[in-house]
Amino acid sequence: MKNALVIGGGFTGCTAAFELSKHVDWAVDLVERNSFLGAGNKTQYYKGHPYTFGPRHFLTREKWIFDYLNKYVPLRSCSDHQFLTLGQYQSEFYHYPLNFNDIDKFRDSGKIYSELSDIFLGAEKPADTIYQDFHKYNLAADANNFEEFWIKSIGETLYRDFIDEYSKKMWMIDNNRLIDDFTWSPKGVAIKKGSPECWSDAISAYPYALNGYDDFFRIATENVNVIYNFDASDIDVEGKSLRHNGARKKYDVVINTVSLDRLFDHCYGELPYIGRDLVKILLPSEYVLPPNVYFLYFAGSEPYTRIVEYKKFTHFQSKNSLITLEIPSKNNKHYPLPIAKYIALHQRYVDDLPNDFYSIGRAGAYMYNVDIDDAIDHAFKVVRNIVR
Repeated sequence: MKNALVIGGGFTGCTAAFELSKHVDWAVDLVERNSFLGAGNKTQYYKGHPYTFGPRHFLTREKWIFDYLNKYVPLRSCSDHQFLTLGQYQSEFYHYPLNFNDIDKFRDSGKIYSELSDIFLGAEKPADTIYQDFHKYNLAADANNFEEFWIKSIGETLYRDFIDEYSKKMWMIDNNRLIDDFTWSPKGVAIKKGSPECWSDAISAYPYALNGYDDFFRIATENVNVIYNFDASDIDVEGKSLRHNGARKKYDVVINTVSLDRLFDHCYGELPYIGRDLVKILLPSEYVLPPNVYFLYFAGSEPYTRIVEYKKFTHFQSKNSLITLEIPSKNNKHYPLPIAKYIALHQRYVDDLPNDFYSIGRAGAYMYNVDIDDAIDHAFKVVRNIVR
């Protein structure tokens, strides 16, 4: 019998533990610093209303990942969901992602069209032709930073109105030129065309159950030894072992899903993250946002980045509705900063990992663009590598 240790009980850790525990020759321990599994995907309740820490709808373009999760927590489609955004200089809400159908309604629409045309070698082109060129060319491929990428993609006016302040607020920075890793940004297609009722061609879903994804975490760990309220300082990285109840246990394989600097006692420095403060507000109305609108984004000087109405996901029945305001903060760690020097710092920790020690998931890989589907994919890939 071989022993495996999984560090962290979010989607990545639970999936990895689940898939490895299906192999009869593996015994799996999972350690979690909280008293519950699921991390930000754990369903919580405010005055009876279910919610998660931020909107955790399931998005994927991989049907096998949808089928996998749907098997354990049946999912309903929410492909009709829409986002709206309030620009820095606009007095009306418009569709997000930015949509060509809205440009005529913007202040300075003529200037916006002119800037879009200038992007394409100075040619005067109608919106439909510009849109086709967005699909044909990656005009921002040589951008050196986040600001340059967006200005080359959509022009100065749209950037200043909808991207500039929002991004600085989201990442708690003074200048978007500090963001020099933006592989997660849209490539070439920065403005959508067509019906805003179809936000994306990805599968969009949320569990039918009012407790959201919680049943998956329970099922995934039925054959796993889970240790709650565990301090990461009790893990010996080099020895692939942990100390618990006065004894030390060694493992053949370790799968880590938490920030590596914690396991190394920040010996090379702390990996920075941006968190969120979640302000919960219960309002005396069955619904607050317009039909099919799940999110409102605020791209100006407001302290919050986004408002979410949770009933749109959960279908909870009540005469009242729960909304949350998301305010960027340093109070918790959710989003790795997409800045090259910090990614390089993370790599220093990776380089010190022993053989058969894997670090995956959003925090473990220090990657901003890891969602639920990516977490599941990361877990499957590492388990396949272990049992091959």
